[in-house]
Amino acid sequence: MRRAVALAARGLGSTSPNPVVGCVILDASGHPVGEGYHQRAGGPHAEVHALRAAGVLARGGTAYVTLEPCNHTGRTGPCAQALIDTGIERVVYAVADPNPQATGGADTLRAAGVEVVGGLLEDEAEAGNIAWLTSVRRGRPYVLWKYAATLDGRIAASDGTSRWISSAESRADVHRLRAEADAVVVGSGTARADDPHLAVRDVEGAVQPLRVVVDTEARAVRPGARILDDAAPTLIAIAEDADTSLTDVVRLPRADRGLSVPALLAALHERGVRSVLLEGGPTLAAAFVAAGAVDRVVGYLAPVLLGAGPNALADAGITTLADALRLDVTETVRIGPDLRITATPVTPATAKER
Repeated sequence: MRRAVALAARGLGSTSPNPVVGCVILDASGHPVGEGYHQRAGGPHAEVHALRAAGVLARGGTAYVTLEPCNHTGRTGPCAQALIDTGIERVVYAVADPNPQATGGADTLRAAGVEVVGGLLEDEAEAGNIAWLTSVRRGRPYVLWKYAATLDGRIAASDGTSRWISSAESRADVHRLRAEADAVVVGSGTARADDPHLAVRDVEGAVQPLRVVVDTEARAVRPGARILDDAAPTLIAIAEDADTSLTDVVRLPRADRGLSVPALLAALHERGVRSVLLEGGPTLAAAFVAAGAVDRVVGYLAPVLLGAGPNALADAGITTLADALRLDVTETVRIGPDLRITATPVTPATAKER
């Protein structure tokens, strides 16, 4: 199963709106004879790739799958039936399928006489597929907020200079995050200050994410902006009453902090986006935090001190320490000279468990 989890990760950034799934087939003697992963939406599922690789050796064997085999016919056929047709005698899956349109694969397999076991390495498989699972359970994309800052939390100097706070190694790592995301989102401040490109560079085989600028008044993205080239698709989110000549726009309701974050995420979800990399500045990040729409934080801390300049996070409506957004640090790792910290918000349930 751990091999299947590793295989599933190869599909990050290229399968939406479908999940990432990995599968390993053992023959009747317990020897690996086939493996595969879901590579792209509309293409064969992981089980089909693995079964094709195994051929007749799958008969009487065991399939290890990171997600309960699907039970419906969409752009491809039901994987539960494919496993039955090839004579698999045992199926072990990690995570039950929460999608009401596809669930029931385990019951179908059992009804056909196949032994089914669920929950093996469930936490590991869930972590690898958290974006899709979040989108199904919450009806919005999974949001990872990334920022780079000095050790004292500044994202730029007082004169506005910010290139480069983080190292070349950290910047390369950000391109990996982009490659794994369906959309990269920045705000109007970043668009004005940096004229960002937001496309993935130097990641082999990467599917370019949707580039999104939250430009409430439709004034930050001007003709000729780098984000408007043809390197990747682009979407400009503007207010319903904003005036613009740009064509690739989505009009959203206003909110206290620019545009409605829930409305933005709903619009992206409707376009098949299941994971968002939030690269915006402190104002946009604060709007997402205030909306409860940050699922993971990745901070690149450089061994630099400034003492002045904008902070990584602006006013998010938190006025007392008791209301602070507490985080659970899940990983710390050196990236070149920098420290990359990954953390997730602590939910009330998690806090009680502690």
